[in-house]
Amino acid sequence: MTAQDSTASTAPSIDYQFRDDADVIAFARQHVGARYLAFATAEALQVEEIGDGNINYVYRVCTPDRSASVIVKQGLPWVRIIGESWPLSLVRVRIEAETLQFEADCAPDLVPALHHFDEARSAIVMEDIGDHRNLRHAFLERASLPQLGEQMGRFLATTLYRSSDLALDAHDKKARVARFINPDQCKITEDLFFIDPFCDHERNSINPALRADAEALWQDAALKVEVAELKQRFLSAPEALLHGDLHAGSIFVREDSTKVIDPEFGFFGPAGFDIGSWLAALWLAACAHTELEGEQGDKRDYVAQLRAQAVASWESFAREYREQAAHTPDASFAAPGVAERLLARMLRDALGYAGCELIRRTVGLAHILELESISDATTRARAERRALALGRELIMARESLSDIDALVARHLA
Repeated sequence: MTAQDSTASTAPSIDYQFRDDADVIAFARQHVGARYLAFATAEALQVEEIGDGNINYVYRVCTPDRSASVIVKQGLPWVRIIGESWPLSLVRVRIEAETLQFEADCAPDLVPALHHFDEARSAIVMEDIGDHRNLRHAFLERASLPQLGEQMGRFLATTLYRSSDLALDAHDKKARVARFINPDQCKITEDLFFIDPFCDHERNSINPALRADAEALWQDAALKVEVAELKQRFLSAPEALLHGDLHAGSIFVREDSTKVIDPEFGFFGPAGFDIGSWLAALWLAACAHTELEGEQGDKRDYVAQLRAQAVASWESFAREYREQAAHTPDASFAAPGVAERLLARMLRDALGYAGCELIRRTVGLAHILELESISDATTRARAERRALALGRELIMARESLSDIDALVARHLA
């Protein structure tokens, strides 16, 4: 969709939803302000609808020569691709804007800048990161991203520490927990993450060549007990403000830069959930690359790179977290050994949630491009089987694992 702004003075519609391109342009002009002088002086602006998600509308508003551009994202009170039959609370849009601003306060180089949030229209204006590409596509191209692990570890450490009890006054923390209650989005996670993949649910999407493996998973009583424990912590442990949906599709990259987007699932939960979701993104891509087309040596090398990124992410996270925790104003949390105890618990949780993510991306509703790009169902099933087996072992052995990378390497060999 491309349109020219022939009436720059067009006022935003009084209707809730943007009615046309001119309405989107007027909204962007109004709220970008002095940040982009070109927006104020350009006779014409263009709009492109670029959203490829299921829930929201996303537009790029730019000058004809693309020298200046912003992103406008609008949420509706229902799922975009379904309509009014699947309602969603608009609280998620405010939560996305406030989470994005919090993340920018913590790590401004790792998120797009928030320019404006309009609660009446449930719309956000933010920096255009069009010079980055989606991490899923970078994974498929076997791109070298030498700073990715360190940058994601830093993002996780700063956001999770600075929203925790170690950093916040008790009253401030409790007020934030209340403000970020996000029941509709959390219910999506609760169902798709902890329930559907572990039973024969109608929402599941299963490769026929993997059907027997899925059925065996549904009969695994011991695994279900562990998943129930992980779900209980997800429901009842408001440790830190989470991104809540930290998969590869929510990350954009250049060789020298990482940007995390779309925190509309933000809420206060167990810190290990975000960490585990991110580690699983790397391990899922690694499972896919064992079977994707290419020279065997190239595939082995890229799987090794992805494993190394996971190690670098945790090491960067733990280092940054320790450094910040050393300055906690709370005397009880400053006691020697407390930070290490917390890190150990976060790692156990992270491994469990990573296991759930590996499983749900394989037999649940929402699959990933990396695995789906393996066209032959039998070949894809081999990669998916690795993800299922790795996911199960991470969940079952999370309390006692001493060499995580060695475990991962065994499943990717």
